[in-house]
Amino acid sequence: MFADRHIVLASASPRRLEILRQIGIEPELHPVEVEEDNTLTTQRDEEAVVSANAALKAQAAAAAYDDAIVIGADTIVSLDGVIFGKPVDRADAKRMLETLSGNTHKVYTGICLIDTKTHKTVGGASVCEVTFPKLKEREIEEYLDSGEPFDKAGAYGIQGRGALLVDRIEGDYYTVVGLSVPLLRRLEIILAMV
Repeated sequence: MFADRHIVLASASPRRLEILRQIGIEPELHPVEVEEDNTLTTQRDEEAVVSANAALKAQAAAAAYDDAIVIGADTIVSLDGVIFGKPVDRADAKRMLETLSGNTHKVYTGICLIDTKTHKTVGGASVCEVTFPKLKEREIEEYLDSGEPFDKAGAYGIQGRGALLVDRIEGDYYTVVGLSVPLLRRLEIILAMV
């Protein structure tokens, strides 16, 4: 992928880095701090939210490079029109897990690619449905005690202990982890054509 170009990941996410390494890409990491906007409106759905936030991250990192492909990504969890980002503390994480318990929610991941040499930008979003069984209080407390939920959208990580909370998924697993490989491949093809 990306024909021997210099790849920059505008993220500090170890999960996104691991996914890129799995597919043979060793990116330079360029974490950025941007003010994400997770507001839903009648004109702005979840796909628009993650796409916009991914673009903000990619743009912030792209300013530092003359010849690179910059990857920005954003992931959110949504249930009944309510967005679940990263929890602010243990009580927030517990509230999220209790709300997701026994329900099917959607995970959205947006990706933005910027070619800083040609100034071309492409982006898109993917979605996956995730179903949790009815979780017992003990299961939630044990998961919170693991420390895993606190830097993840929706307060769980499917690639770790959070897998024990999931009954089934419908769609792309990598969307739930935080970087959809099928979407990344489609965007790379589009970027090469525009």
